[in-house]
Amino acid sequence: MEQGTSLGARMRDYQPGSGDEARDVERLRGLPAGEAAWNRRSALHATGSAVVLHPPSGRVLLRWHQRMNGWLHVGGHADPGETDPLAVALREAQEETGLADLTPWPDPLRPRIVHVAVVPVPAGKGEPAHEHADIRYLLATSHPERARPESAKAMLRWLPVAEAILLVGEDNLSVCLTRIRQLITGDTRGAH
Repeated sequence: MEQGTSLGARMRDYQPGSGDEARDVERLRGLPAGEAAWNRRSALHATGSAVVLHPPSGRVLLRWHQRMNGWLHVGGHADPGETDPLAVALREAQEETGLADLTPWPDPLRPRIVHVAVVPVPAGKGEPAHEHADIRYLLATSHPERARPESAKAMLRWLPVAEAILLVGEDNLSVCLTRIRQLITGDTRGAH
């Protein structure tokens, strides 16, 4: 798997799946280069995220996000020096789930972005309201039973993808989960 790839390199060949996503991708591509794209003090900054999948069961892992008041995927901000959205997504997913065996799916040697969405984040934790330009991957685990929440408030829940789509409150995450369902089943009808 490639390591240390920049945000620009990861985004270079990404093709948005809808008009809404194309607008979000253009906003992401308009961020400054290097670490500046990840600066948490910027009103819009990049984040790396993932939906965690257990391929044999077709279930995905959702995390309760207190600040967003809903079930979402895992992921978040870059640490100082990080500029690779896949590395950020992997680190954040491991921290938030305790799963040490996460790998990009379906091909660990050719990781691909599943979805890009600019999402509003309400004020909190000493931060004003802002937006995340969220770069999303699909990561697989062979050991779903090892998932552990990072805190009592960050509950984790394994669900079939169809149930996860119904549970999430964010339309952009429903789009992401629909793409994942299509990847799992190989059915590309209605892809957006």
